[in-house]
Amino acid sequence: MAETRGVLVVDFGAQYVQLIARRVREAHVYSEIVPSSITAAEVKAKQPSAIILSGGPSSVYAENAPTVDAEIFSLGIPVFGICYGFQAMAAALGGVVSQTGKSEFGRTETTVQPSSKIFTGLPAQQKVWMSHGDAVTTAPAGFTVCATTQDTPIAAFEDASGKLAGVQFHPEVLHSEHGQAILRNWLVNIAKCDATWTTANIAETEIAKARAIIGDKRVICGLSGGVDSAVAAAIIQKAVGNQLTCVFVDHGLLRKGEAEQVERDFVASTGVQLVVIDAKDQFLNALKDVTDPEEKRKIIGREFIRSFEAAARDIAAGGDVEFLVQGTLYPDVVESGGGTGTANIKSHHNVGGLPDDLQFTLVEPLRTLFKDEVRQVGLELGLPEEIVWRQPFPGPGLGIRIVGSVTQARLDLLREADAIAREELKLAGLDRDIWQCPVVLLADVRSVGVQGDGRTYGHPIVLRPVSSEDAMTADWSRVPYEVLEKISTRITNEVREVNRVVLDVTSKPPGTIEWE
Repeated sequence: MAETRGVLVVDFGAQYVQLIARRVREAHVYSEIVPSSITAAEVKAKQPSAIILSGGPSSVYAENAPTVDAEIFSLGIPVFGICYGFQAMAAALGGVVSQTGKSEFGRTETTVQPSSKIFTGLPAQQKVWMSHGDAVTTAPAGFTVCATTQDTPIAAFEDASGKLAGVQFHPEVLHSEHGQAILRNWLVNIAKCDATWTTANIAETEIAKARAIIGDKRVICGLSGGVDSAVAAAIIQKAVGNQLTCVFVDHGLLRKGEAEQVERDFVASTGVQLVVIDAKDQFLNALKDVTDPEEKRKIIGREFIRSFEAAARDIAAGGDVEFLVQGTLYPDVVESGGGTGTANIKSHHNVGGLPDDLQFTLVEPLRTLFKDEVRQVGLELGLPEEIVWRQPFPGPGLGIRIVGSVTQARLDLLREADAIAREELKLAGLDRDIWQCPVVLLADVRSVGVQGDGRTYGHPIVLRPVSSEDAMTADWSRVPYEVLEKISTRITNEVREVNRVVLDVTSKPPGTIEWE
């Protein structure tokens, strides 16, 4: 660390801590994530060029809330606070943080002082991404307030040098218009960090790691049909070659045509050994009459593992398959409570949904990566663009996009509606603009409609087009009306028992991308 003179990103349990580290690296400055328990002495030993305090789910005044060692601010190292980190910084330096009764979530209009150090050269009016309930109500002595919103009078502050500064919003998030410019300005121009770091080849790094972990042992990889598991498998294939056998469990919860694509395109591009298991009935039986989304996730995770265990016994008699490869990404980890103090949003089937008696050692080469990085790695490894650029798809598949119990008839219905939506978005040239468009079946809801000469009570279908780059935050996509019209008309005309199509226009936060 002393040689790189990089940035310590202090993790207060933020959903976005890895994203902050990435943004720092995008500014060509080395970054390293450290826990909030780090002391001033430990910081001093690392000799960083700067420190960034992350956001987090706690209230600074709550009992047992994580705090920052106040001695850190006397080390002469520049410090930048974000959201909770901003509040923790204010509290440590003698400011006041309060529950004001006003919250801000999502895109927020902000007025900044262009004459300030951290906002130099930026517009006075800009949109930023907020996610907070508490607020700094008194800035520390010697600090100047340099940004405000309608509900937050102190949305940013800085000392005279700008080296101690912070913002209430999230500059690391794509939806903060000038977020990266703010971070880069502070890192390079104010904190004087060396902007000389370049990204090492992620693929080569992960291949080397996997080779060291697996050695000469046998390994299986569960292909889900999505880009994550495909890239994870390609990495392991490069690392250990024919020691890898991929297992594709056709659970009947995939989108139209995806099972065939895995069997054809993935094998052709990688030359991997592939075993296909037809488990449609197994999964349907296990999900019968289950409506709770968390239970669905756990059931699907369990049945995946049981399928892999059965495959392993067939692949290697005697049970010498020791490793299971999964395409778990960083957002899966943090949303399942895998960060320091991170709030648990869901039990991801890859993380919180695995059975306690798992017989394999997990290998997760993508665990610290985001979707855009995974796609980059996939292209480097020569995977077909049809797989690399496929819209993200949840591991539990259509099982959680059916709000209600899962049946074959409901799966068939949703699969057809989804295929229509994807086809029309592709024809409109929106594939790369839209992160994904979940199509959701409100299975236990009936909506009155008129079709032909009679009244119908059909299912509503929800379209959830969103823009994102990492799945940690998302905004709803402004799909042209004419495209929405085509999708709606085709679904209600072509899909049996659907008489209403609705559009979800909620950002994340507060809504998640998937409905469940």
